[in-house]
Amino acid sequence: MAQALARHSMVKASAAGWAAVMSRNPELAGEPIIEGWTRAGRPLIVRRPACSDATGLIPLGLPLPPSHGKRRIAVALAASDIIASAPPPSLADAAAAAPAAWGATIDLLLQLLPETRTFGSLAWQHLTGLSYLSDGSDLDLLWPLSSAKQANTLPFDIARIASQAPMRLDGEIVGRAGGVQWRELTGADEDDVLVKGPAGVHSSTRAAFLAGGMS
Repeated sequence: MAQALARHSMVKASAAGWAAVMSRNPELAGEPIIEGWTRAGRPLIVRRPACSDATGLIPLGLPLPPSHGKRRIAVALAASDIIASAPPPSLADAAAAAPAAWGATIDLLLQLLPETRTFGSLAWQHLTGLSYLSDGSDLDLLWPLSSAKQANTLPFDIARIASQAPMRLDGEIVGRAGGVQWRELTGADEDDVLVKGPAGVHSSTRAAFLAGGMS
């Protein structure tokens, strides 16, 4: 992959690359669902690097479903072992995997911003066919910024929908600099917010992030 991969991108690993990951992590190779993850056509998600990650490898993760302990598995791959990549699924595409009780809220979210994407339990259930969702699941979303007008109103529009939703709405509003947890952006313009970028986290003011954040 010549182009840098954004955090939350979904990637597919080559068979040889995954075999190398299993060789480096024998404790994972003994778990059939993990060892056979890429053979089953399931993706990995790009995460922020950790101190323990080897230099030059792309940090990736996979969350196991509740039936397998709901563990978050951190791995890393060489760029040459990534054979495909895509953004996280759109909320519109994943909606069919959602509980019926979520339907009205998802409709409102799509009316607000049709480009909304999802990366949590709903995304993984949609992408893998495994059971990730439970009665207590959050709906994890990414809202891309596209205009100054939208930047000023989007956090409050999300809050209005969240106040009536049957599930917790979590996730980030995403601009050029990275993503900010949407609730942080409902404060005052001078408030500090944490911007999560591909290489780490830095602080900004709400006003600065929204003014310079359009992707």
